[in-house]
Amino acid sequence: MEKFEAILVERKGNIAFIIINRPDQRNALSKQVLEEITATLEEFKHDERIGCIVFTGRGENSFAAGADISQLKTRTPLDVFKPGSMQEVYSYIEAYDKPTIAMVNGYALGGGCELAMACDIRIASEHAKFGLPELNLAIIPSAGGTQRLARLVGKGKAIELILTGKMLSASEAQHIGLISETVPAAKLKEKVLEVAEQILAKGPLAVKMAKLAIHLGFDADMKTGLTVERLAQAVLFATEDKNEGTSAFLEKRKPQFTAN
Repeated sequence: MEKFEAILVERKGNIAFIIINRPDQRNALSKQVLEEITATLEEFKHDERIGCIVFTGRGENSFAAGADISQLKTRTPLDVFKPGSMQEVYSYIEAYDKPTIAMVNGYALGGGCELAMACDIRIASEHAKFGLPELNLAIIPSAGGTQRLARLVGKGKAIELILTGKMLSASEAQHIGLISETVPAAKLKEKVLEVAEQILAKGPLAVKMAKLAIHLGFDADMKTGLTVERLAQAVLFATEDKNEGTSAFLEKRKPQFTAN
């Protein structure tokens, strides 16, 4: 694993933690952070030992407090179309083959909130805060914020939160469906590991196909979504893992999946 400066990478069994390492800048998301996240994900994509990715921020105050404003100030119109944009990186995370969890340990604002929304599951500490305040800078949340927030919490609530720039507490975020669960800060990592282990106990190909079916079917009509679901199931019916999972259930033992 290449050594990075803007992120830290830790492993715990089959779980990899990508930790934004800019606590003095409230873990602001610089171009270097995005590049290092992408490089790490590319490496983990081919590492069969890693089954789940967890994103978090270093320290106790910030998950990621948005884009690096000093870099944002110099952006030109054509920059939004360049490879490696924040929107492009987050779309890659959303479609990533392996499950992702946002371990929100503090402020998740702007691009930080958008990073959390790009993950499959969001779990936050009780003191975490969420918001999309980009309109204060006369720009919009453009790393997926206008689209993913509406899909998670509904169109009306998304419009309200984006236009007002309101900051939500963790309990408010959970109430509207932005995050899955809120726990005390001291229990956050323990809860994330618990959820990750629950996912890792499932058939890895089934996890991948479930993500695929949900994402592809969500914006399609019901008939198309059901067709995607049926095709994904057909693929899984041909796998060794399906035979192992059903055999283990009937034999009342723990399955040994091989991603085949």
